[in-house]
Amino acid sequence: MTDDSPFRQVGQPVRGGIVCVVDHASSHVPADIDLGIAPELLDKHIAVDIGVEGVAERMARRHAIPAHIARVSRLVCDLHREEDAPGVVPETSDGHLIPGNIGADVERRLARFHRPYHAALGEWLDAARPGLVIALHSFTPALESGGAARPWEVALLYNRDDRAARHAIRLFADLGLTVGDNQPYSGKQLNATMDRHAEARGRPYLTIEIRQDMIAHEADQARWADIVADVAHRTALALDQD
Repeated sequence: MTDDSPFRQVGQPVRGGIVCVVDHASSHVPADIDLGIAPELLDKHIAVDIGVEGVAERMARRHAIPAHIARVSRLVCDLHREEDAPGVVPETSDGHLIPGNIGADVERRLARFHRPYHAALGEWLDAARPGLVIALHSFTPALESGGAARPWEVALLYNRDDRAARHAIRLFADLGLTVGDNQPYSGKQLNATMDRHAEARGRPYLTIEIRQDMIAHEADQARWADIVADVAHRTALALDQD
């Protein structure tokens, strides 16, 4: 991995174990890319899934769940989109115009960020042969552009394969949490990374969305790392018994 790599990896996978993938972990914008936005927007959910990097780091270092972590903002190139998706280099996000992306060289962004990220992720997963993949995201309590409040504290998203999600929904609910089932949006419409690297390969997975105010601070990130790791391990055990 080089300093300008679009990803980093923390921890070493164990064959048949659990791994974590974090597509929206970073708000980093390379110095040679000008998005034309106010700097403070890079601290908002349009640029980064707030809190997930800290959760993933703790899961890797304290719970032996290694992580493949993005190192570039979703505003530069959205790694959780198909290459031909309109928003892979977004021109707007939650009501904010991204002027530097209008007329951008999308092919160059894909070659520089998207393809190396997914090629490395594919190789990493093929070598690990994990028993369970966690795709970790976070969501804002309410969109700036409008819409209903999002009351779920944690949510499970899935497309066709809901084997692991069904177990995790029950396990999170048993902890007294308000759990979204394909909310606040559906994995049947947006599940690009897991569609490619999990469903297409028959790998059980959990796409976990945590509400951002639940993991905004380090203490909360540590707590949620414990929670997610515990639910993931119990889900893996349940899958073995299915």
